[in-house]
Amino acid sequence: MQGHKFAHSWALSNGFPAPGIEDHGSTVFGTFICGGGSSMGYKLAGFHHLGGVEIDPKVAEVYKHNLRPEMLYVEDLRKFNRRDDLPASLYDLDVLDGSPPCTTFSMAGQREKSWGKKKHFHEGKEKQTLDDLVFVYCDTIAKLRPRVCLLENVAGIVKGNAKAYCREIVSRLTDAGYRVQIFLLNAARMGVPQHRQRAFFIGLREDFAELPKLRIEVDEPPILSGDVIDERDQSQKIGPRFFELWQKRKTGDLNLGDVVKRLEGKISLFNHSLIHRDRICPTVCACSAHWLYDIPRPLNGSERVSCATFPIDYECTMEQLVFMTGMCVPPVMIAHIADAIWNQWLKPIKAK
Repeated sequence: MQGHKFAHSWALSNGFPAPGIEDHGSTVFGTFICGGGSSMGYKLAGFHHLGGVEIDPKVAEVYKHNLRPEMLYVEDLRKFNRRDDLPASLYDLDVLDGSPPCTTFSMAGQREKSWGKKKHFHEGKEKQTLDDLVFVYCDTIAKLRPRVCLLENVAGIVKGNAKAYCREIVSRLTDAGYRVQIFLLNAARMGVPQHRQRAFFIGLREDFAELPKLRIEVDEPPILSGDVIDERDQSQKIGPRFFELWQKRKTGDLNLGDVVKRLEGKISLFNHSLIHRDRICPTVCACSAHWLYDIPRPLNGSERVSCATFPIDYECTMEQLVFMTGMCVPPVMIAHIADAIWNQWLKPIKAK
């Protein structure tokens, strides 16, 4: 779209990087790579993405099928950190990227009550604590010592009681030899057709401390839901209970929870969003429902792909697509951040 550096609709088959972007080949390796949202973002921005670490074999297989990485470690990051057989290229990275599971830092629900508890979670279906994975990833950074490190998480990690975790992350990365900056960014201002606010901890290794602080100043025109709605696919329908509520929606309702509160005085279903054509789509999560305001159906596959800025030829099942687009960082969001890292930090470093 006009005014956007990276198109929200694109295809793997067109290759990398994105049109007009320098193919500089700086290396990046990922952790918690999931379906490859971040991986694709770096590739769009001209990086050479080597691969990564993913605990879930089924998710890793989708990643491998679509992105064909050079390296893929299907294991817990704790096990990866204990390895002594890693190739030399992983100790000479330009960027190390990671998005540790973030459910325990979400502002929704009783998040503090879940801290320190073991849980079964989708990635690998193992039972483990999630809130310490950010520190496991800090250990990975200390082990590999890339020139730049990036840790992404939900905005809740820098709010409320979670600020203690935030301070500890900064402390650990500082001790590992990095100058750390924290960015709170909304994907909707970065060419992504959904509101998705995320926190980014970005560190520059101390031996490059003479470089100025990173600036991420992206404010692109919004992409409204009406620009991504695809009426060709009407195969999915809304269930009877939700259809009854949907029929009683009113102008100004943002979700079915607004309907339930008005009719029944209850607090529920606020994670069932109503998608308005003249507004930016709310955050597309794997654990939330999204109903079109003017058509009684959920977001279809094409619309999910567009909202997540996934490639139109990404191959997976619908169930996998819901999970991938809900869990991954939008590629276009990462592409903007990666582009800033290249131009402001890595390009001057390599010029020397």
